[in-house]
Amino acid sequence: MAREYKIEDYRNFGIMAHIDAGKTTTTERVLYYTGKSHKIGEVHDGAATMDWMEQEQERGITITSAATTTFWKARDGKMHRFNIIDTPGHVDFTIEVERSLRVLDGAIALLDANAGVEPQTETVWRQADKYRVPRMIFCNKMDKIGADFYRSVEMIGSRLGAHAVVMQLPIGAETEFKGVVDLVEMNALVWRDETLGAAWDVVEIPDDLKARAEEYREKMIEAAVEMDETALENYLEGKMPSNDEIRALIRKGTIAVKFYPMFCGSAFKNKGVQPLLDAVVEYLPSPADVPAIKGVDAKTDAEIERHADDNEPLSMLAFKIMNDPFVGSLTFARIYSGRLTKGISVDNTVKGKKERIGRMLQMHANSRADVEEAFAGDIVALAGLKDTTTGDTLSDPLHPVILERMEFPDPVIQIAIEPKTKNDQEKMGLALHRLAAEDPSFRVKTDEESGQTIISGMGELHLDIIVDRMRREFKVEANVGAPQVAYRETITRRHEQDYTHKKQTGGTGQFARVKIVFEPNPDSSEFEFETKIVGGAVPKEYIPGVEKGINSVMTSGPFAGFPMIGVKATLIDGAYHDVDSSVLAFEIAGRACFREAAPK
Repeated sequence: MAREYKIEDYRNFGIMAHIDAGKTTTTERVLYYTGKSHKIGEVHDGAATMDWMEQEQERGITITSAATTTFWKARDGKMHRFNIIDTPGHVDFTIEVERSLRVLDGAIALLDANAGVEPQTETVWRQADKYRVPRMIFCNKMDKIGADFYRSVEMIGSRLGAHAVVMQLPIGAETEFKGVVDLVEMNALVWRDETLGAAWDVVEIPDDLKARAEEYREKMIEAAVEMDETALENYLEGKMPSNDEIRALIRKGTIAVKFYPMFCGSAFKNKGVQPLLDAVVEYLPSPADVPAIKGVDAKTDAEIERHADDNEPLSMLAFKIMNDPFVGSLTFARIYSGRLTKGISVDNTVKGKKERIGRMLQMHANSRADVEEAFAGDIVALAGLKDTTTGDTLSDPLHPVILERMEFPDPVIQIAIEPKTKNDQEKMGLALHRLAAEDPSFRVKTDEESGQTIISGMGELHLDIIVDRMRREFKVEANVGAPQVAYRETITRRHEQDYTHKKQTGGTGQFARVKIVFEPNPDSSEFEFETKIVGGAVPKEYIPGVEKGINSVMTSGPFAGFPMIGVKATLIDGAYHDVDSSVLAFEIAGRACFREAAPK
């Protein structure tokens, strides 16, 4: 089966924003206008297509990133294939956003026109910077009381330190918001309310906006021509670029993450969505436009690249695991290179296991269609993988590659949980195991002292929803303790400590002396150990004992017993005894030395 759409006509993008900026509503409109849903789902009715978990519909928030494939006929008359991932905006679900950004080629950052740049906008923006994701900005909710487009533009510069290139101006604001001025074509689009936003009229720019439109068009062209030396020279000589040239240059700058084209509208009032879809095609990259993904050869550890090409060896990244009520466990994967056919075996290079591709599905929120084959650039859901977890690479067994792993933050809050009945006990273990496989930011452990099961996550809402899902999906009733914040301890200044461990009881004794400098480690929260021993004051074979001893105290700090982070220890001197010294003696000395030094 040949590829239906050229890779250049693919757009893999996500919608990211602060909570309540209107991500899901915007995605709903996109699905409506691209013909995927026949009725618009409203978030506040609990009917949004992308929010398919019961908890999402009850709470009106998006928890898991739903992946959807849909199609759009752009200005050039060609059909384009969109793979859209709707991401949560609540800070407890940062992990979902991080995962989606990892596998997307571009993103639309939504702003609430009334609030502008909000705290979580900054968080997701930084995450997108980390993966260098090209972005466009959509200033949503222009119909809201207090909507201010120009303030939002200013905040992008001041709060995010980003260069927004304004591509549209709003016509009116709040209840008077009618449409937008297109600064490339220099005309105005006014939507007809009676058609649910499906139709609009192209009219002249209103007189009161003409001067402002000229000013912003000038800024847009200046940003565009800087992307190409010839265009810049022509512009400085007074030759204006054509509209098509402007679009090509804006595309170039967007893909290079030099600036971010900015649009406006109101998804809820169905205004501004279609030009945004055209802009996705015109300015966001296809899988072929982004740099090749880097990885390491699983056999030789040499760095290699995989390009977005069907003829290269297969490589894909599992970025999400989801339990589907009908199919069981589903693994979402982004194919970076090669083609995937139903029935073949692939290598999980991270775990060193083989996986057989049984069912391959294309997802629309939570409805699905079986597919026989998928290509570079596709996002597919695979049913029945046994050993694959989030962040694993699946690749061609003859050309094994490990794509870079994702990094996930440590949980910040924990609660004790216990089953209500004996019957729930076994089911709870299974449920927690399944949920932890789905979500790397959720951890389960057993407290050694109390024997309680402790679950930890990114916030109270996160853990609430986990407990709720246990009840609904796994029919497990559980009692939950009060949330405990996962505190950490560290040291704040440099201190040098000398410690001698001596034990003589007849026969072989124990002797070890260490002199260690302890200091804060500003570069990392990890424990770092180094030695600056000269002249063999401590023999090489005893040094690992010192590190092991210090490390063993890290799990319980000297002040309140919380785990310690951000400590650097340097062994600078010591002494040993030919008969009485051993690795164990130096381990005890290292441990006691840190215990004495930490409170100081």
